[in-house]
Amino acid sequence: MRQEGLAGPFPSARGRLRDGAVSGPANDWEQRYRRTVMTSDTVATAFVVAGIGNFFGVRDAANWHEKWGILAFGTELLVLGALAVSRSWAPAVLGQGAEEFRRLGRSLFTATVVLALGGIALTSRNIKLWIFVAIPAIALVTMTERYLLRLGLHKQRKQGLCLRPVLAAGSPDTVRDLICRTRKFPHLGWRVEAVCTADGRGLDGDHLDGVPVVGRLADVAKHVRHDGYRVVAVTPDPHWSPDRLQRLAWNLEGSDAEMVVAPVLMEVAGPRLHVDAVLGIPLLRVSMPTFTGGHRAVKEVVDRLGAAVLLVLFAPLMVLVGLLVLLDSRGGVFYRQRRVGKDGREFTILKFRTMVAGAHRARAELADRNEGAGLLFKLRRDPRVTRVGTVLRRYSLDELPQLFNVLTGSMSLVGPRPPLPEECAAYDPDIRRRLLVKPGLTGLWQISGRSDLPWEEAVRLDLRYVEDWSLALDTVILWKTLRAVIHGQGAY
Repeated sequence: MRQEGLAGPFPSARGRLRDGAVSGPANDWEQRYRRTVMTSDTVATAFVVAGIGNFFGVRDAANWHEKWGILAFGTELLVLGALAVSRSWAPAVLGQGAEEFRRLGRSLFTATVVLALGGIALTSRNIKLWIFVAIPAIALVTMTERYLLRLGLHKQRKQGLCLRPVLAAGSPDTVRDLICRTRKFPHLGWRVEAVCTADGRGLDGDHLDGVPVVGRLADVAKHVRHDGYRVVAVTPDPHWSPDRLQRLAWNLEGSDAEMVVAPVLMEVAGPRLHVDAVLGIPLLRVSMPTFTGGHRAVKEVVDRLGAAVLLVLFAPLMVLVGLLVLLDSRGGVFYRQRRVGKDGREFTILKFRTMVAGAHRARAELADRNEGAGLLFKLRRDPRVTRVGTVLRRYSLDELPQLFNVLTGSMSLVGPRPPLPEECAAYDPDIRRRLLVKPGLTGLWQISGRSDLPWEEAVRLDLRYVEDWSLALDTVILWKTLRAVIHGQGAY
């Protein structure tokens, strides 16, 4: 059992109560962040409606207060009311995940519907024009403001601040996995500060990966009430029967702690998981992965149109890069290579040439210096890479010609990394599941470290994309790709 004031890599939740990091039903930083978001939403909405109302008022100054002024004030109240009703300011959704933006979008949609119905009831001619200008502007400004606030929060979390103290309860192996994930992704806002296991011991005696083991699984509620943990993370363990989980939930009532249960299907998430109540029994329903249907058709259209638009926008840059490649070293502008696409069909991938001519013939001589993970061949300082090629690789400019592959349908904007034929020949049946979808110009591997990733992690990310694909996931990946490319992390 942990004693009061025990020193360790993490301060205890009780110690955090004394130093002000935890206070009352929520951390002080949670309340401050919530107030900041509420204030920012209010100011941003007022700024937009005032600016647009002023614009319309200039055109119709005689009736400004009668029409546009009242409409602007009513819109402000309506938007803020919708945000409050949809619980868009709940601390649990602020600063992480897509739920925050989902609730924000739902609130603005509700405000749009109410405004439209109000315009119909009042037979107002101003409502239509107002809805198609004001609400989209409010959405753009508030979502940008929320994103900027989130970036600031994530920066603090990487410094060890603004984290929720977590008590993890489960088997040592599953708890250790949770600890590793929370340390790897601090922006999610969790820090495991204590552990409970079936026998009250960890893999390292009274510690588990540096986190103190404070007791047995039967004592979880007691420790939560005594030390004020904000999250109770229940991981798989034979101890957790339905009756015990239900009793734990009852015992945590009134403790201000959030109980989170990790399903056995650890790598299945997102839109495939649904909780249904059947005959009074809560069931976790796992739907099949989506490989066909309307959403896939939308993805196909977005891929082709997106590739066409990007090719037009990047045409001057691609011409400049092509000239630099020709001037830097002998050889052609493009490098063509066979890759494996959907359902194992091979295609020719296009890239700007970044190596000297005949580089593939020198690969055998460098085999003993391979730094790539698993089946990949990579060298941080590959002598075959040209001076221009080093810059192109760092900022992924060498991959721009792959937009032609997307345009012709052999690749997608987002998907698993396109593998080489020799890689596929060594795949086991599980890894071959990544061939069920088109390879992508970018993907989870691109925004998670690229060549710095261990082979197992890169494969896990590809399989996770195949299993949990959604249009929303594609949108998030495309958004984060820009930051990954600018930083150049893992690109060589």
